[in-house]
Amino acid sequence: MLPAVLHAALTPPGGLTARPASNTLTGACEPDPGIACRFVWDVSHSTYAADLTKVYFAGPAQVIARIVFVLLIAAILRIAAHRVIGKVTTRASENAAGRTDRSGSVFRERRNPRANALGSVLSNAATVTIFGIAAAIILGDMGVNLAPVLASAGVLGIAIGFGAQNLVQDFLAGIFMLLEDQFGVGDVIEVGDVTGTVEAVSLRITRLRDVNGVAWYIRNGTISQAGNESQGWARAVVDFPVSYDRDIPRVRQLMMRAAAGMWQEPAWRGVILEEPEVWGVQAVSTDEVVVRLAARTAPLRQWEVARELRERLKIALDAAGDDHQAAVPESGDQPAVPESDDGAADDPPVP
Repeated sequence: MLPAVLHAALTPPGGLTARPASNTLTGACEPDPGIACRFVWDVSHSTYAADLTKVYFAGPAQVIARIVFVLLIAAILRIAAHRVIGKVTTRASENAAGRTDRSGSVFRERRNPRANALGSVLSNAATVTIFGIAAAIILGDMGVNLAPVLASAGVLGIAIGFGAQNLVQDFLAGIFMLLEDQFGVGDVIEVGDVTGTVEAVSLRITRLRDVNGVAWYIRNGTISQAGNESQGWARAVVDFPVSYDRDIPRVRQLMMRAAAGMWQEPAWRGVILEEPEVWGVQAVSTDEVVVRLAARTAPLRQWEVARELRERLKIALDAAGDDHQAAVPESGDQPAVPESDDGAADDPPVP
């Protein structure tokens, strides 16, 4: 009689089904655990924490509370990620603005706009990633089977990749362009037959404005090579023609004196980074000799320096007069023809 009573008291209603141990996932979170309870158990392995999560974040009555909690956590993570990205890009921009060259001149023209563009791209990527994970957690806690959704998303991504290859190529090229700092807003670049100032840079297109005011929209995926005329430093190259009968050493002295005088002026000291150099004769023709002068300048100032140098060289050579011309016989004077031994004049040599 007594064993039968004890057996009836110890047997749970519904039969002899064994209850899962509390130190396991199914024991702490029930046979069908949700994502929140599973995550808490995997991190803490605490039955108390799993029970607390199961009470407050399980069941139909707590769906709205779970959604609000997950969205709140996602918003906090987004704010933290944006602050970190903002600090990194600001520091990168300040470092780029404070760089100096060998002469100690600060490159004030280039403030590294690449940092701002890259910060915007990273912020958007962080936002999409964080809220995408939050949406998956919410759907999982609501009982939605995510396996078909993820499989469909994978197939859709492959289809979009094949159908929009040019778009994917443009985005990848834009990302690497920003990461490698190839050019940024305000730079003067040459892409193919187009030369202009960069007005906007995005992941898909780059907008240029040429000297005639025409706006060019170039897909990033089509840019195979680009020449940046304003990154780091620039060089003003002046090819100055002089007449063929000029005294070239004298011309070089005058050109060097005029360029050195311009470099020593306070107004041009921060623009011309090093003392200009006269490289010498660049080309020779029957009418003129081209002498080349070069000056290293700050970015985007080479054209201004070149125009000023041409004007000063012209004024210096005109002020020197004709004293630097080589002695050339006039057209009416004929050189003396030596006589031969028999007193007859030798025939002039045939050129």
